[in-house]
Parts: sequence; structure tokens; C-alpha cells
Amino acid sequence: MDALLSLVGAINAILLSGPVLITLLMAGVGFTLFSGFSQYRSLTHGFALVSGRHNLADDGKGVLSHFQALAAALSATVGLGNIGGVAIAVALGGPGAVFWMWMVGIVGMAIKTIEVTLAMLYRDTSNPDNPHGGTMYVCREGLKSLSPKLAGVGAAAGALFAIALVLFGLTGGNMFQAWNAAELARSYFGVPGWVSGITLALLVGLVIIGGIRRIGQAAATLVPFMCLIYVLCGLWVLLANAEELPRLFTLIVRSAFSPLEAQGAFTGAAVGTAFLLGMRRALFSSEAGMGSAPIAHAAVRTRKPASEGVVAGLEPFIDTIVVCTITALVILSSGVWERGPTATLDSVPAFTQDDSGQWIPDIETLPAQAAVDTGGQVFLIVRTGDSGNTLERLYAEVGDGERLLWQGLAAADPPSVRDLGLYLDLPAAALTAAAFDSAAEGLGRWMVTIAVWLFALSTMITWSYYAEQGVVYLAGDRPVLAFRLVWCLLIVVATVGVVRTDAELDTLSTVAIGFMLAINLPLMLLLAHKAIAAQRSYFADLKGERQSS
Repeated sequence: MDALLSLVGAINAILLSGPVLITLLMAGVGFTLFSGFSQYRSLTHGFALVSGRHNLADDGKGVLSHFQALAAALSATVGLGNIGGVAIAVALGGPGAVFWMWMVGIVGMAIKTIEVTLAMLYRDTSNPDNPHGGTMYVCREGLKSLSPKLAGVGAAAGALFAIALVLFGLTGGNMFQAWNAAELARSYFGVPGWVSGITLALLVGLVIIGGIRRIGQAAATLVPFMCLIYVLCGLWVLLANAEELPRLFTLIVRSAFSPLEAQGAFTGAAVGTAFLLGMRRALFSSEAGMGSAPIAHAAVRTRKPASEGVVAGLEPFIDTIVVCTITALVILSSGVWERGPTATLDSVPAFTQDDSGQWIPDIETLPAQAAVDTGGQVFLIVRTGDSGNTLERLYAEVGDGERLLWQGLAAADPPSVRDLGLYLDLPAAALTAAAFDSAAEGLGRWMVTIAVWLFALSTMITWSYYAEQGVVYLAGDRPVLAFRLVWCLLIVVATVGVVRTDAELDTLSTVAIGFMLAINLPLMLLLAHKAIAAQRSYFADLKGERQSS
């Protein structure tokens, strides 16, 4: 497992490196300028389309309304990336990561408009009751439209994207969600992971068996309800900590451009760390540039394909600018991200190597003053490297009899502890729940648990359709039923101890994002002029209709 995580981490370091993310950011800026600030169109005309104030569905092919398509896409993006993902970004990258999430959210609105418009232009509606679309079809048909000589390249690029889509669906869109939901149920209510896994698998299975129509109907019901409840509770917590907000906004901006020192459970973050984690989390949460959301939008019923691109621009605004920001501010205002230790050691521990050559401290049992349930995790903050300036977390799981089961640390020389504190691990969504609990005891226990389960369910349901469409592109309809069964099985697998920490979870959940981005970003740059032309034509026609009416 450790070797696999190291390999995946190395791949992520290349495909989601600073230059790649900066290119995406600059592409979003370019799309914003050349589209005439499409963000404004989405926030005005997009809301009008979703609310049904423009009748653009007459004689259109597809199965979903604008609202259902937006809800289905949001059910994939407004998920545990907003709760657990933001918590990971803040815990590892500090407040500066929030600033870069905002940047991706703003330009992501233009990116999402471009990629969804392209998907609408090249979708397959040969079967109006079962339309297919997404980046793989844009690869195949869009590149062929540029030159017939690119037909083979387009088909191959589409296949590679479909493979990455399926891989991310299985990890980030499925296992990430199930693990977070099960972890929160275990930490708050003592529910065994396998019980949560089976429950989630059954609920997801009941919906996905009905295909995109049932997914759209379920999303249209779940998404508005869960977003409203979560946002209202978050605003209540922020009002209670209103005096902290000016300082936090200053800290967010300052930390985006200067290193932040370690304090408490926070191990410190360089500017590059905040940038990478903030961008990655926003990518994972809003999916801007990933090429996944166009799959849901491609099923919309409309006779004006460009209209759906306008609607899609709302997703990063709702997902990142609204929901992710509320989560981040709740965590930062609570102080749990830089919390103090749950227990203090009596003396400096010595480190010895285990049979695998990894370093573990000579701390065998949990200190008496630490109240950590069996199955929970704690960590020491240790110094590593030649200079001893690198801080890392060294984790231990609490076993029976309060025995500490250390994971070990690979290093040439023995590490040393930064302090004598033993810190309670609050991975992903558990950190967000603790932040809500700090404002009102029990709020995180109940509201965040309910929100996490609803968010996880909605995301797993929609991502099953995304990944399924990748399978259909690669192998046709025959493997669909088997794939749905595997999807539900992996929900259970994710909840029985395969994933152990939020750092591992971050590595696994982002493994395929880089591959999807590496295909979709050049594709958008090549074909963006077609999407922008379609958008301009659409608004010109709309203006003409208004003047003639």
C-alpha cells in the first residue's frame, strides 16, 4: 500500500504540478476575457433559465430540464469535496489554500461554460431518450471537425479520458465519499464501517438502477434541500464568530502569498503548498476543467445547445464561492485546524526501527488524559530531514486496551518530536464537524453527519453515471449492469480500513484528475473558439427574439 501511494503521489506531483495548475488558471482568465465575462451571463441569464423564465425546451432532444441537469451536476460537485476536501486543504495547506480555491471558483465559471458548451455541440442524440455526451465525445467529434486526419487521435484521446474518468469515479467519486461518511458515523456514533458501507451501497444501488432519469429526479430533490440546510447552519456559526471574520479574511489573503508557521496541530505551509492544495481541492470540488460535468449536462432537453453552457457556469459559483467558503470560514473561525494536543507526554520518546525499517516511538499505550475511542487516530508532530526543519505527522490508531498501533515513518535518520503533544486526528469531514461543534455542542454531531451522508449519496449517485458513461464509450452498454454492481461493492470496500488518513485519501482521490485535466485542457484551448462563437450566436438570437416580440 505504501509503495502504491508513493507511486501515485509522484504521478500527481507531475500532472497536478504548479505549471499545469497555472495554465488552467490562465486558461480560465482567457476564457473570461474572450467570452465577454461569461460569469455575468451565468449569474443573470443562467438563473432565468433554471427558474424556467425562458422556454428553450420546445422540440429539444434530451431527458432532463435545465434545473434537473444543473442539480445532477451539482450533486456530483457539491459533495464531500465541500466538507471533507476543504477540511483537508485547510488542515494541510492553511488559510492560504482558501484564496486559491476562490480563484479557481471565479475563473472556473468561464471554464465550465466553455467545456459544457462544447459537450452540447458534439453530444450524441441518436437516441433522444438516452443521450450521450462529455469530453470523450468532444475528443472524437471535435478534433475530427478540425481535420479528418485527427479522427484517430480524437478517438484515442477520448478512450484515454474515459479510462481516467472511470478511475476517478471509482476513487474520488465513490470511495472518497463512502470513507468520509463512514468515518464520521464511526467517530460520532460508534457505527462500524461495514454497516455504513452496506447501507450506502443499498441506497445508491436503488437509485442508479433507474439510469439518468431517476438520477436527475433524485438530484433535483436532494441538492436544494441539503445545500439550504448546510448553508444556513454555516451562516449561523459565522454570525456567532462575526468578530473573527475581518482577521480571517486578512489571514487568508496574506497566507496565499507568504509562508505560514506551524502552530498546534497545523504543521505549517509554504506558499506553494497552499497554492497546490487550494487549486487541487477546488478542482476536485467544482470539477472545473476536469471534463466530467458535461456528461450530466449533455442529457438536458433543449433546442438551444449553447444555453446549457450558461447554466453550467453557475456550478463553480454555488459549489466553491458559496459552499466551500462557508466550510472554510467555519473551520478557520473555530480554531480547530490549529488545535492543541489531546494529551501531553511525560518525556521525550525514543524512536526505534521496526521490522520494515520504519521509525516508531516507544509509546505503547494512550496516555490516561487522552479521551480517544477505539478505532480513532492520534499523531505526533516530528521533525525529519538533514536540517530537522521538515515537520510531518506520525499517526497511530487506537486499538483494544488503548494500545497505540503506529504506522511508522520511513527516513534515513531517526526523527525527533517537535513538542510533547499527542494530537487527536480529525481527518477530512471530522474536522468540519468539530468546527461546527465548537460553536454549538451537537451541531456537528448531527447536522454535519446528516449533510455528509446526503452529500456522499448524491455524489456517488451522479458519479456512478459519469463513470458508467466512460464504460459505455469504451465497451458499449453490455458491461453497465456489472459495473453498477462493482460500484456498489467498492462503497463497502472503502469503509473497512483500506484508507487510513486524510493525506492518503487526498493522494488516492486525486490520482486521475491530472490525466483528465491533461486531456481536457488542451482540448478546450483548441476548440474554445467554437464554444465562444456558439455563445455569441445564441445571445444574438436571443436579442433578436426580444426585439421582435
